[in-house]
Amino acid sequence: MPTIKVNGKSYELKDVPLDTPLLWFLRDHLGMTGTKYGCGVSECGACTVHLNGAAVQSCVTTLEEVGESEVTTIEGLSDDGSHPVQKAWKDLNVPQCGYCQVGQIMMAAAMLKSNGNPTDEQIETEMWNICRCGTYPRIRDAVKAAAKEMSR
Repeated sequence: MPTIKVNGKSYELKDVPLDTPLLWFLRDHLGMTGTKYGCGVSECGACTVHLNGAAVQSCVTTLEEVGESEVTTIEGLSDDGSHPVQKAWKDLNVPQCGYCQVGQIMMAAAMLKSNGNPTDEQIETEMWNICRCGTYPRIRDAVKAAAKEMSR
């Protein structure tokens, strides 16, 4: 029986079709509702998770595509909100409505793994997730604060 590894734990894909989007497996089968549904077509980024450390949109990534890869959700980023990106989001009061923020945090955490000191332009280019409330200046400031904390 196929399995999937999420946040360090393996789960059997019993009675779950392999063409099921990862988002729905996480939410409906595992009860991990931190990852949000936004558009369903990989345009908004609300459903961003990590696949082997890289940001992917779980609404269009099937279980078959995940295969043996390691999935990390917001629930697995840190168990107590202590990841530098999560701390920066809280310290700088980034969210307004908050709906997109899980995807924003996951995108930022993945970006900072590959670029520990991004410029404003790099943040604006790589952080393409949509925020309907327009908190982009606070998002940028939080990414920079997290980068600073992670470099210590």
